[in-house]
Amino acid sequence: MGTTADRFKAAVEAQELDAVEELFTEDVRLYSPVKFTPFEGRPMVLGLFGVLLRTFEDFRYVGELTGSAQTAAGPDGGFADSTVLIFRATVNGKEIHGIDLLQFDEAGRIKEFTVMVRPQSAVHALGEAVLAGLVEDGLAPQA
Repeated sequence: MGTTADRFKAAVEAQELDAVEELFTEDVRLYSPVKFTPFEGRPMVLGLFGVLLRTFEDFRYVGELTGSAQTAAGPDGGFADSTVLIFRATVNGKEIHGIDLLQFDEAGRIKEFTVMVRPQSAVHALGEAVLAGLVEDGLAPQA
């Protein structure tokens, strides 16, 4: 069956949104490089994932690191078991290098998810593509 990170990688690479859903807590938070405040709650985060799966071209994970890290949520910012997944992808002709930081609750489900990407031009291309997808799916207001 593998770890949550293993199941997550397999689901994302196979573009199986239903398999991703069961790995998130109900109150999951996703911190994005294109939005200051997090996307909150399983329905919103899954909606965003649907857009991302359509947006990324040639998406692949190329590395993994495990350990623990301080979470962003909560007054004391406690530490949680964490996995960093390193990825490569293309968005609108821009190559992206990035990481997904997955942080787990006591049951092993993903409670916080942070995405970091480079270079700046790729962040801009990703932000435009994601916003268009969120608007198209009715998850964000028309600009």
